[in-house]
Amino acid sequence: MTKHQHHPEVPIYQAETLAVRAGSEMTEFGENSEALFLNSSFRFKSAAQAAARFGGSEPGNIYSRFTNPTVTMFQNKLAALEGAEQCVATSTGMSAILACVMGLCNAGDHVVASRSIFGTSVQLFSNILARWGLQVTFVSLTNLDEWQSAVTVNTKLFFVETPSNPLTEVCNIRALADLAHKAGAHLVVDNCFCTPVIQQPLALGADIVIHSATKYIDGQGRCLGGAVLGSKVLMEPVYGFLRTAGVTMSAFNAWVFLKGLETLYIRMDAHAKNSLALAKWLEAQPNVARVYYPGLVSHPQHALAMQQQSNGGGIVSFEVKPKAGQTSQDAAWALIDATRLISITANLGDAKSTITHPATTTHSRVTAEDRAATGIDDSLVRIAVGLEHVDDLKADLLALTVS
Repeated sequence: MTKHQHHPEVPIYQAETLAVRAGSEMTEFGENSEALFLNSSFRFKSAAQAAARFGGSEPGNIYSRFTNPTVTMFQNKLAALEGAEQCVATSTGMSAILACVMGLCNAGDHVVASRSIFGTSVQLFSNILARWGLQVTFVSLTNLDEWQSAVTVNTKLFFVETPSNPLTEVCNIRALADLAHKAGAHLVVDNCFCTPVIQQPLALGADIVIHSATKYIDGQGRCLGGAVLGSKVLMEPVYGFLRTAGVTMSAFNAWVFLKGLETLYIRMDAHAKNSLALAKWLEAQPNVARVYYPGLVSHPQHALAMQQQSNGGGIVSFEVKPKAGQTSQDAAWALIDATRLISITANLGDAKSTITHPATTTHSRVTAEDRAATGIDDSLVRIAVGLEHVDDLKADLLALTVS
């Protein structure tokens, strides 16, 4: 592939421009949209070139498990948006977490993780990685004293999602990064909810950013993918794990994500605008006990969120008040089942709004005691607010307005 030729004085582009233009390369055919390379392997001009490619002395494509031009373009574009030196693209968001930990930790190493991470992430740490000798301590996302107390001599990583799923709790990234670095550890931030449009953890002191590209980066619920981003030094062992283990992003999915990134800035602004309007409306409804959204003044970390984020994001959670004779779960399920427009699915980041009951879906494999410890009540409903007109979303939640 032949890279675009630029004027020697290359301007520093705004982020919105980078989302459209960064990372793109063109072939001799001069295509204006990134090319899709679906082939598994690449030819060499000679045996010597093949040896140089495999040995690393000559850059270039070898085999699509670990080198593919379309995937490379996606990696370079996302790295530009996050301000990272390197991005390693993976098959899913969960495989991104796996690649990060397997690349940077050994058996006997220790990870401190927030209790408020995604339910499947909890399972990965406590039920799978623990079997291979990884030690994990779960602590409060927002209590720095708990993080400090959990540190041991073999602590390698701090792992957080901020805002958290589904209660949108927010941690102080810079303070947590300082604490991690003082302990000789690296801070890993899952930035799935915000994307680089709303929050840039590396600029706040984090060492590594994780993404489930399946969510907002795609934006239309089409493909699975993940990414790990950070310095070249930290990404080298992560890439090495991917090259060997094969938790690889497909070229087709990378091509879809490239298209998603082009509209990421305008989509995230629209998601956040709808979410704030819906969250304010929910707070006024008689059948809503509490609303969780960082953009609301009532959110416990509102001020911090507005320092770290450009807006409140696209996720709104709320607790439904049970009616006479209802359990908390009955009330939540009745509301969900009464919707006709909003999609009942646990996915998020779609142009279509989605609704789910975290206690019995995304966090169903977390024990009831652990759900209670993280504040996930049976009455809790999560909406990933899409791009529909907000008045239509309010109308679909009409059951909340009836006393």
